Amino acid sequence: MFLQILSYIGVVIGFLFLVLSIASGLYYISELVEEHTEPTKRFLKRVIYTIMVTFVLLMLFDKFPIKLTLFSVFSYFVYLQNLVKFPYVELTSPIFLASVVLVIANHFLWFNHFHNPEIPSLEVRLRPDYVPPYIPNFMEICSFFGLLVWFVPFALFVSLSAHDNLLPHHNVVDANGPEQKKKKNGLAKVVVANLREYVYAISRKLGYELDPHRGSIVY
Repeated sequence: MFLQILSYIGVVIGFLFLVLSIASGLYYISELVEEHTEPTKRFLKRVIYTIMVTFVLLMLFDKFPIKLTLFSVFSYFVYLQNLVKFPYVELTSPIFLASVVLVIANHFLWFNHFHNPEIPSLEVRLRPDYVPPYIPNFMEICSFFGLLVWFVPFALFVSLSAHDNLLPHHNVVDANGPEQKKKKNGLAKVVVANLREYVYAISRKLGYELDPHRGSIVY
């Protein structure tokens, strides 16, 4: 009994550490991308074109469904439009909203494709020349989703910067004088920062102060 309780506590603590690790990684990558905007833009363009070609090759050589493959290629064409004003993004722009919808649609459509493979009729399977279709294994499906479905949307989310009129931004002091200039903020960094402030606010209501910088004087 106590071992089961201990296992539940371990799962909860492990999940919390996993969430904190992912959030910290997103924050660090967002900071890194902000310092290398142009190389990141070129990298994302090449990755998108490569994935579009990969989808066509899968359709030609691995008999992937034509309609679903063309839908994914069209989705990546829409993702590519987010790079026009890279790294800035307006969360209410039609391109960004369409990209979000297409990411979700691609995930569920391909999940349904692999979860419910097309099985030929009994008459076809009884033919002497019948060759059973190849069923991808778990590792192949995970690689497909990780590289061709999730990688670019995740990279865009980390790389894009929040629009000044939509999300809060920080000010940094210019080294050449007392005037301040706006510093672009990665979308992922803004989300993580807002979630962190939300956790700090809840902890204060419970009587705990988790923010190490609260009350300190910054010069």
